[in-house]
Amino acid sequence: MKKTRLIVGALLFYGVSVGGMKGLQAIQEANATSPAGVNPSVNQGRAAQSAHPPRPPFELPDMQGVSRHIKTWDGKVLVINFWATWCGPCLREIPAFVDLQKKYGDKGLQFVGVAFDDLEAIQGFSKTSKIQFNYPILIGEDDAMTIAALYGNTIGALPYTVIIDRKGKIVHGQIGEISRRSAEDIIKPLL
Repeated sequence: MKKTRLIVGALLFYGVSVGGMKGLQAIQEANATSPAGVNPSVNQGRAAQSAHPPRPPFELPDMQGVSRHIKTWDGKVLVINFWATWCGPCLREIPAFVDLQKKYGDKGLQFVGVAFDDLEAIQGFSKTSKIQFNYPILIGEDDAMTIAALYGNTIGALPYTVIIDRKGKIVHGQIGEISRRSAEDIIKPLL
């Protein structure tokens, strides 16, 4: 797990240091050369609004150890947030996700957190944090990086948020912190 933190931290530093359009171009170029089966057309920060790829399947345990398959939330507008307890920008955006889940959950919105941490780290965080999750947290550990890449995050930076429509198509992927307003602007038309 420490190795993953080091790798993600280095990638996050690199992603932030290339900055602006150069960073976006690097992401798009990396996506264009993705391995077969990984659709590179995920909208990185609203860059390209073309084809919407289907969401790849995956299964991870939740905080209670119950294995949860992504198809559990088929038919809902799904927001998958890849995050870690040690990621400051991740922690800043989570309260907005909790609020949006509360506001739009009964209209078919479902947030799902995929943590880059192990169960012990998540449980410790839940006990000491003021954040009270009202959506499932899946324990991704090292697999979270592989899954995030399948969803378009080829540089491994955190946070990474993907928005999926009711038909299971990825309509938005964003590396870096997403504001409540931006998230809501994307989510509302999908409900």
